[in-house]
Amino acid sequence: MSAYDAVVVGSGPNGLSAAIELAREGLSVAVLEAADEPGGALRSAGLTLPGFVHDVGSAIHPLAAASPFFRSLPLQRHGLRWVHPPAPLAHPLDGQEAVLLERSVEDTAAALGRDGAAYRRLMAPLAADLGRLAELAVGRLRLPRHPAALATAALRACGPAASLARGAFAGGRARALFAGNAAHSFLPLERRPSALFGLALGALGHAVGWPFPEGGAGRLARALVSCLRALGGEVLTGFPVGSLEGLPPARVVLLDVTPRQLLRIAGDRLPGRYRRALASYRYGPGAFKVDYALDGPVPWADGRCGRAGTVHLGGTLEEIAAAEREVWRGGHPERPFVLLAQHTLFDPSRAPAGRHTVWAYCHVPNGSTFDMTGRIERQIERFAPGFRERVLARRSAGPAELERENPNLVGGDINGGVMDLGQLLTRPARRPNPYATPVRGLYLCSSSTPPGGGVHGLCGYLAARSALRRLRGPRRSGRRPPAATPR
Repeated sequence: MSAYDAVVVGSGPNGLSAAIELAREGLSVAVLEAADEPGGALRSAGLTLPGFVHDVGSAIHPLAAASPFFRSLPLQRHGLRWVHPPAPLAHPLDGQEAVLLERSVEDTAAALGRDGAAYRRLMAPLAADLGRLAELAVGRLRLPRHPAALATAALRACGPAASLARGAFAGGRARALFAGNAAHSFLPLERRPSALFGLALGALGHAVGWPFPEGGAGRLARALVSCLRALGGEVLTGFPVGSLEGLPPARVVLLDVTPRQLLRIAGDRLPGRYRRALASYRYGPGAFKVDYALDGPVPWADGRCGRAGTVHLGGTLEEIAAAEREVWRGGHPERPFVLLAQHTLFDPSRAPAGRHTVWAYCHVPNGSTFDMTGRIERQIERFAPGFRERVLARRSAGPAELERENPNLVGGDINGGVMDLGQLLTRPARRPNPYATPVRGLYLCSSSTPPGGGVHGLCGYLAARSALRRLRGPRRSGRRPPAATPR
């Protein structure tokens, strides 16, 4: 078996990003993927009827569009085309007009009435400086345009979303909009730092939109694979890895896996203290997902929801907070917070002419076996009467099915572990370098490392930079580091 400078296990967006960064530095790299297709949860497939393209995992990608690492790659030359709906997000409410997050901060604020000025003060500086803040992740320091406002926002971001929403806004519309964004955290809205997610996703919507790849999320994975191969890297599918001894010889190994798989693959090589830290790593609530094939668009009560690629279904701040609190306590809310994507309104290539797809999920306790299909559909029907009559086919997947398709989704957790204050920046264990394990040449590059879940590739990029520092140090001193795998 060939020897490589680096072997990456797992071809999710972080594994591919790590491999690309290493290959850009001239290293020979192989990515090993157990499945028959690369991409991890970043894939598309025909899950319902012939001709309908559904995203298997992630579907809307503001973090990818903003990622300074992805933006440094020639992904468009490798087939990626972003689709930008006119509005990033809609949030319908009972008996009144939906709240829309528009690309313009001013347009969004104008529709919030008495809370417009407060929304503008909160979001405009973040949206203006988002690109500069993102570049910090790749080591580029650019002074922000609004340092005082950003400092205030940073303090608020560390707090609970419910407190920020109630303190910043007087009316229910702005509070609901913020709550829906914050609920992407999978945290109770009374828990820190759920406010961070509300601020970040709102700012992303204004700064870069909430786009998605034309033709399916798998097109982004394909573009990353194509970019890697153009740099000389290899991707080997159908290659499950059960232990380090089963790997090709390599100077460094990077694992795009969560702590549970790291223990299985390398547990006998890891010191006891680190093993115990990994064993105590906390996974968060899971997802229950339903994919729909429809005979027409979703019949929203407020037709303006048809301008948005993403629709948040949960009602008021109080309703969303109650639903997320119940999930955290191990329950299944009767009215769950539902995240819905309607790609085919803006990308007709994903369905036969006149037909449409819907991608929807809600949060459930980790490992739940409860079927949430009916409750998800009742929430959609609540804001789109007649939805059920448009359903041609559906495919439901709970936490067990999601984990079976992708072992990194432990118990259905799509974030690689809880992202609360206790674990957001110390994942997977409290170490000066979270990417390097105690085994020389062995690194973790998954969403279980900072900055955490989402399709941005930064966990992989940062792990690769850490590995490069290890490789280059001994080279400068004339010593060669020991191989991470036997030669």
